[in-house]
Amino acid sequence: MRSDDQLLEQAKKGDAAAFEALYRRHRDWVYRLAWRFTGNEADALDVLQETFAYLLRKLPSLRLTAAMMTFLYPVVKHLSLNVRRAGRVARRTRSCGTPALGGDPSLGGDPSRGRLGHIDASRSELAEALKTPLNTVKSRLYRALDILREDPRTRDYFLS
Repeated sequence: MRSDDQLLEQAKKGDAAAFEALYRRHRDWVYRLAWRFTGNEADALDVLQETFAYLLRKLPSLRLTAAMMTFLYPVVKHLSLNVRRAGRVARRTRSCGTPALGGDPSLGGDPSRGRLGHIDASRSELAEALKTPLNTVKSRLYRALDILREDPRTRDYFLS
């Protein structure tokens, strides 16, 4: 079995399987930790996604000086606390009768449509299937596309 350091070095060179191995190795721990901080499944899943998106963005310059979990712990904690804080703000804002989310990011006219731009289900169908508010689905899709656009390795692969 390859060590985290070996997988990290291979992932830096563009080996998607190495990054996936890191993800599979640490996802359950990240999810459980996020769930302890956030207190619910949906937020823990958001933190899980954001944690590995952060790791992907940091890959080119990342050098582990400790265990992977030592690196990931403060990331998960910070993201979890932000999610909890955002949830409190959203609940407070909704109780005042104003929308919880600012804009409504529309993916329909996005010029970066590629393979991911052709999801078979509509956003409302995704929201229903995930039992998640429509605006949450929209913001997650928008953020995912943003991450893909920022990273040249994934931009070239997914948006060609």
